[in-house]
Amino acid sequence: MLHHLKRVGEPLTIRELAEQVAAWENDCRIEELTYKQRKRVYTSLHQTHLPKLDSYGIIDYEQGRGVATLTERATELDAYLEVVERDDVSWSQYYLGLASVSLAALAATGAGVPPFTQVSDLTYAALIAGTLLVSASVHAYRMRRTRLGATELPAELASTAPEREGRLRRLLDTR
Repeated sequence: MLHHLKRVGEPLTIRELAEQVAAWENDCRIEELTYKQRKRVYTSLHQTHLPKLDSYGIIDYEQGRGVATLTERATELDAYLEVVERDDVSWSQYYLGLASVSLAALAATGAGVPPFTQVSDLTYAALIAGTLLVSASVHAYRMRRTRLGATELPAELASTAPEREGRLRRLLDTR
């Protein structure tokens, strides 16, 4: 729901939100949704999600009009919405591993352990800095791609198993 609000960039009715979320949840086009599928999401948004997000200032929910608008505060959520694919490593784990390997190599060099002593300190520094630069560049690119509202599909749907992704891509092609 937050992804759709951010992607559209304007206030949406609860009905519009419920239809899009239900379509994503059921892997179908909005036109193919059943009344029950729409109603289940509509009720959940109306009774729980929209009022709760409104109380935290993430959205402005005008319950009387049934309209939701993202607030500026919603951008604060981006840091907490990292999508990590199954069997993947989060960026925090990756950087922890990178730092650990770098420190181990530097410790081995300082202790005079061959073959680590064959490479100059400046070369190690350049390798570590280069690896960090490439890693940070890839990280920035991937985070831009998975940012809330940046793509047609929410990141958690676009990064699921290949067969589901194929169905979702075909679904988008028919819209």
